[in-house]
Amino acid sequence: MTGQSLRTLSEANFEDNEISINVGGFKKKMRSNTLLRFPETRLGKLLSCHSKESILELCDDYDDTKNEFYFDRNPELFPYVLHFYNTGKLHVMGELCVFSFSQEIEYWGINEFFIDSCCSYSYHGRKMEPDQEKWEEQSDQESTTSSFDEILAFYNDASKFDKQPFGNIRRQLWLALDNPGYSVLSRIFSVLSIVVVLGSIVTMCLNSLPDFQIVDSNGNTEEDPRFEIVEHFGIAWFTFELVARFAVAPDFLKFFKHALNLIDLMSILPFYITLVVNLVVESSPTLANLGRVAQVLRLMRIFRILKLARHSTGLRSLGATLKYSYREVGLLLLYLSVGISIFSVVAYTIEKEDNEGLATIPACWWWATVSMTTVGYGDVVPGSTAGKLTASACILAGILVVVLPITLIFNKFSHFYRRQKQLESAMRSCDFGDGMKEVPSVNLRDYYAYKVKSLMASLTNMSRSTPSELSLNDSLH
Repeated sequence: MTGQSLRTLSEANFEDNEISINVGGFKKKMRSNTLLRFPETRLGKLLSCHSKESILELCDDYDDTKNEFYFDRNPELFPYVLHFYNTGKLHVMGELCVFSFSQEIEYWGINEFFIDSCCSYSYHGRKMEPDQEKWEEQSDQESTTSSFDEILAFYNDASKFDKQPFGNIRRQLWLALDNPGYSVLSRIFSVLSIVVVLGSIVTMCLNSLPDFQIVDSNGNTEEDPRFEIVEHFGIAWFTFELVARFAVAPDFLKFFKHALNLIDLMSILPFYITLVVNLVVESSPTLANLGRVAQVLRLMRIFRILKLARHSTGLRSLGATLKYSYREVGLLLLYLSVGISIFSVVAYTIEKEDNEGLATIPACWWWATVSMTTVGYGDVVPGSTAGKLTASACILAGILVVVLPITLIFNKFSHFYRRQKQLESAMRSCDFGDGMKEVPSVNLRDYYAYKVKSLMASLTNMSRSTPSELSLNDSLH
């Protein structure tokens, strides 16, 4: 077709006041005066084309016999474009992928500025937070996959007893000792263990009170014999607990690779090391300084409180949260470090001449740390008006800095708590009375589906699914 005939065609279109649009099979006639309201858009530019080459720069094909412009685009999204030309506003349905929608309107030359106020906040909020949603999805995938892995590892350990002497009895004891709530025996054992742990901690605290301290003829402080009996009983129980778990463990080599077993070991080691140190000091007075080591080791008894993690879903969930929230924790520490550095230098500059407590930058670091974390010991305070204003800004900044990552960390804690409860429920529902039969509560198809999904996500770098066709059709008709 010649340029003259194309110009005639364009003029004819203006005379008919309509042009034919075909978007992926979706055909629509549009009035030229409607398109001229937005001349900078792709369809608006079609009206100013006077050659086939210029037309094909804007569309994928052109049928000169039907005067039809063809676009190889998603026909389900084109009604949103039509609505824009008719009303001058864009609306975004909640089920649409904001990135696909953004690419579509960019193709048609429509600016995001035309998104109506009712959809603008949600649209820009979803578009500006891809990293957070990606982290949450990655956390969900990691935690779900790790849940499957833990259940499969649990059944793998339970199956090892089938080939061992007295395997069924040892398996029942292992389940009772390592899985609180699995049976009546495990619940009784768990309650006794909690009582002994709390009794040991309370005894240690009471022993520090002057009313319960005994001073010998040499002026040395000794433990109350009653507390010493409680301490020895606690050590005997903790030792029995650890030895019993080790004796019925399915794999001796992997026993101390478990964090909770290491905590059990560390809860009794200080006592035995102290016992050895005291024997060495008594046999060799020249090594009397080793007695100080024994005093330090006695303070490590407070770590027995961590033994409660074996019986507390919340403590285990907290550990998992800290493990998977290293980004948020690192961000919190970074914000605090920057704020402390800035406010400590400002406070030093203002107060160094009139305030001895803030005469050095390291001293100001301490003050800024206490202020930003809103602890406020009050041991060092600024005296000048400028210093007080700086302190006010430091406190307010500290509140904002601490609050920002807390929500993300709390959401992850809630997620891991639910996941831990589901995992415990799956383990408690097992029945090994007649040996290993099958692996209930574990869908291997879902397990490998998550593995494949994780692999595909890493290859394609896609973290969002396509919108539902049914929802789109319902919203467009």
